[in-house]
Order: sequence, then C-alpha cells, then structure tokens
Amino acid sequence: MASASSSSSLLFPSPFIYHNHGFFFSPPSRIRLSLYNLKSFSHSLALSREISNIPTNGVVNSNSVSTNAEESQQREPMAPPYNVLITGSTKGIGYALARQFLKAGDNVVICSRSAERVESSVQSLREEFGEQHVWINNAGSNAYSFKPLVEASDEDLIEVVTTNALGLMICCREAIKMMLNQPRGGHIFNIDGAGSDGRPTPRFAAYGATKRSVVHLTKSLQAELQMQDVKNVVVHNLSPGMVTTELLMSGANTKQAKFFINVLAEPPEVVAEYLVPNIRSIPTNGSTRPTYIRFLTGLKAYSQIFSRLAFGARRNRYLLED
Repeated sequence: MASASSSSSLLFPSPFIYHNHGFFFSPPSRIRLSLYNLKSFSHSLALSREISNIPTNGVVNSNSVSTNAEESQQREPMAPPYNVLITGSTKGIGYALARQFLKAGDNVVICSRSAERVESSVQSLREEFGEQHVWINNAGSNAYSFKPLVEASDEDLIEVVTTNALGLMICCREAIKMMLNQPRGGHIFNIDGAGSDGRPTPRFAAYGATKRSVVHLTKSLQAELQMQDVKNVVVHNLSPGMVTTELLMSGANTKQAKFFINVLAEPPEVVAEYLVPNIRSIPTNGSTRPTYIRFLTGLKAYSQIFSRLAFGARRNRYLLED
C-alpha cells in the first residue's frame, strides 16, 4: 500500500517529503526563499508567529557564498523557534506535522496546489496558532489511482512523476540555494513512501518508482554537498510509514490492503507526534550528519504482524475485513 504521504521538508534558520510533502527547518533568522520555478506548482499560506521578507521572484545567488571549512565553523548555531515549510500540508500527515510544529512554538508555512484547501486549513489553524502570509510550493501525488500500470492514463503518470520526482528536485534545489546564504544553514527532510525500499508496489507502480527515486536523490545530494565541503546544509530522509490519509484509504479495496492498513497504519496525529520531536532534535543538537528517521521500523512492523497472526490483534481497526 502507498503510505499516506508525499512530501519533502526543510528546516531553516530564519520547506519534509511526506512522501513528497516536505519541510524545511531552520533557525529564526529571516526567511529568504526564492519562488522561482515553483509558481506553477501550488498556492499556499504560511501560519507564523514571526515570518517576514518572503520574496515573490528572483533566485538567491549561491555562487558567491564561501563554503570552506573555516567559514562553516563560524556559522551561527541553529536554535528554536524554527521556520518550517511543509509541502502538501493542508491535509493528512502534512497538516498533522504543521500542527505539531506550531504546538512546539515554531513558525510554519503550509502549502497546497489548491488555494481553497489552503484557505480552509489556514482558517482552522489560525484559530489556534496565528497569522498567515503567502507562499508557493508543491505537494506529492498518486493521482488517487490504484490500478495496473497498463491501465494508467498519460495524465495520471505525468502528474505522479512531475509532482513526486521533478517537484521534489526543484524544491531541494531552491532550498539548498537559499540555505547556503543563511548564517545558520538549514536541514532538508525528504519524505519517502511505499516503494522506497525497493519492494514492488503493484497497482501503484509509478508512485513506488518515484518514491524509490527519493532515497537515491537524497543520497546524491548528500554526496554533492560533501564534495563541495558544505557543512551547514544537510539533507535527510524521513519515513512516516503507513498513515491513514485519504490517499492510503482510497486504495483499501482488496483483502491484502485492508489487512496491512489495520495492522500497520496509524493516524496522522500519532505519526506526527513521534516525528516532530525527532526532527527538531537534529538542529537543536547541532548535528551535521545525514539521518533517516523512521516511524514504522522493520522490527515494529514484524512485531505487529506477528501479534495479529498469533493473537488476532489490530483486526478491523479501520476497515472491516472479509
């Protein structure tokens, strides 16, 4: 089954993955993000306690930035509250992550390809947390299609690949450019999904293929930054596991799918409550090493499957099984 997410994130000092939702994490200096080449992807609004100076055009020139070891050591350490951009954050795991970061006191930018969904989400979150500013970014997609590849339309395949692969690459490129110019750098979290471990994903092969590419892209970016001796920008992987979002549940029409959703899936709020503290701990601890944060580990998955088979645990949690 496809995990219920698709995004990338970034933490910066001043936009995860989920599969392709994403967020950028950084210290509380001013956000200076370029929206160049992202305008065609989505509309978004930011919920923020103090977010300012978001340009609407132009690309930050990173060529003039020195990234040698001596200068990197002089960079300011990251400290909360962080500024977090989460793509695909108007529902599902992206929305849950936004709420958790806001609860922690961080500034959050939420994004969606639908202006209506952004307005609705901002209205709900504003009642609890704060004000909004305009932003642009992209989210992930499976085109809500669970069928053999031979039955997939050109339009569906283009949507999946453009959003999950090309969109993620553009987000990472622009985030790295911006973070290189920030005194405290930043962290990028690319969210994986079903297929990222190389296992087959029948009925959503294109989605699985793009998720596999997320892991490779992250490793390549890590290697590129290392080659360039960049120490203030770090790219990580984030794995939320199976999350009971609309995307996941829309494919719950087979016996096998219902079994695994009941046994392994968790609500977005539960996953976010685990992931956000682990994400925030990385810049807080001053870590410059790439990490792979997993909510659903192999050991946890096997344990829950065994409990189900041996004791009938987790039966019919979300869906009635035949």
